[in-house]
Amino acid sequence: MTAKIAVLAPRVADQIAAGEVVERPASVVKELVENALDAGAGAIRVAIEDGGKALIRVSDDGEGMGREDAELALARHATSKIRDPADLIGVATFGFRGEALPAIASVARFELETSPDGRAGTRIGVVGGKRDAVADAVRQRGTTVTVRALFFNTPARRKFLRAQATETRAVVEVLTVLALTRPDVAFTLTSDDRALIDVPPAAGQTDRVRALWGAELADTLLPVAHCAGPLEVRGFAQRPAQARPAGRKGYVFVRGRPIRDPFILRAAEAGYRSTIAPGDRPSLILFLDLPGDAVDVNVHPAKLEVRFREKFFVEKVVEEAVRRALGPLAAAASLGVGGQGSGGAWAGVGVAIPSGGAQELFPVEPLTPGTRPLAPLLQVFDTYLLFQTDSGVAIVDQHSAHERVLYETVMRQLAGDGAPAQRLLLPLTVEFTPPELDAIEAHRELLRRVGYEIEPFSGRTVVVHTAPNPHPRFDAARCLQELVADLAGGRFGGWANRLERFSATFACRAAIKAGQRLELEEMRELVGRLLTATLPAHDVHGRPTIVQLPKDELERRFGRS
Repeated sequence: MTAKIAVLAPRVADQIAAGEVVERPASVVKELVENALDAGAGAIRVAIEDGGKALIRVSDDGEGMGREDAELALARHATSKIRDPADLIGVATFGFRGEALPAIASVARFELETSPDGRAGTRIGVVGGKRDAVADAVRQRGTTVTVRALFFNTPARRKFLRAQATETRAVVEVLTVLALTRPDVAFTLTSDDRALIDVPPAAGQTDRVRALWGAELADTLLPVAHCAGPLEVRGFAQRPAQARPAGRKGYVFVRGRPIRDPFILRAAEAGYRSTIAPGDRPSLILFLDLPGDAVDVNVHPAKLEVRFREKFFVEKVVEEAVRRALGPLAAAASLGVGGQGSGGAWAGVGVAIPSGGAQELFPVEPLTPGTRPLAPLLQVFDTYLLFQTDSGVAIVDQHSAHERVLYETVMRQLAGDGAPAQRLLLPLTVEFTPPELDAIEAHRELLRRVGYEIEPFSGRTVVVHTAPNPHPRFDAARCLQELVADLAGGRFGGWANRLERFSATFACRAAIKAGQRLELEEMRELVGRLLTATLPAHDVHGRPTIVQLPKDELERRFGRS
């Protein structure tokens, strides 16, 4: 009987390994650049032709290799990063399986040039997995790998490669991600002699982001920095006002390694709860650092996925980190060229900061002879409130600000005993459509908790006995009609949490409107309550409640700087 099982020939095994590691030209670039970073490179140059299908060349100034190591590097399962099974726990390098170079060499015309000292160099050529003679080479310290005619000997796989522009974009994306991991390293990428990426070493992540994508994106990002237990989360989260349904950038790095993890990004987006409209997607760049034994990086052939020992803890901390980043008033949008806002200078609104904080700066009670001077408040266009801060001018949108304040108030009320209601001397009778009556019945308890006591009357009419009173200009009947219409029509249907959806809908309808003139005490109360809110810089739609005009920008406009 003929045996059905046979050991694969080395060449076939190499091509199978290549299928795991080398999916397209961008995969080759990723593996080679990761090797260069592991070799301590301070500058990495990548050149491609025809999207990488014709040529990929990666040069670095890293430590290079002697002849013996260069030959071993082309053997399967040969690596400088792992010696025994214990080394797989907490491996800190990018590459460690020892498959990349032989896998690439098995499906391309491959050449390796390397030198450890700038004097004695080695050149090794491989064609479709078959090694040519080893020769001497002259090059500076470092390594150059040249890959030509990718998949020339596996035409079926070559047919699956995309158009030149598509493959080029994939290479750009790979190098961009790796450039984010190491701002201290210079990266260049040329495509058919056209420069696509050219970033010098940067002092930090902010400068690297600015170099890669420009100030237009960088100035919309807020710093993230949060620790909980063994996990540290750093990076950037986009201001809610700049979040859009499409075009977002989402990157996650674990122990310096770029990974694909939609659950981490989803947890980060949960931190935007009640600050962006449903469907908007903020840009996120997050770096997670935790002990090596808390994460397994050896779960994906291309090392693009990891497994956390405590997955739900990691997701919870990521959500908290983003939430905290959005909380300070420094997260408010900025007018002018400054971009990153005025830091924490909000605390000194016009006067020396008291121990009581914002409520003491904007007291609700009438002024007395012993009261300290207040920061000047000005309403313009019956819509915006202006006041001076230590570092510029703050402009508050009164509707968005009140919407944020009411949202947080209603969320507390719904979790507690409800809001104080005002019993109406003359109960209201309001008519609704059948779907709206269904919405009232479905939300009857929530309506009661915000202050509406409703009972059926006849047909499509209900009687309203009590109503909330969030401000003197509140129109109880109109707010109820708009609130119920929104609930029936699903206008806020993208909210995952029913209480949050209801609170956001009520806050939107009950808040002070643009165009309503406010008394000075009302302005003080509103700004004071906003400055003590959990997320004061954004309303429930993602619009800013406050924008900043930095003093530096004013001085620049008037020629004082």
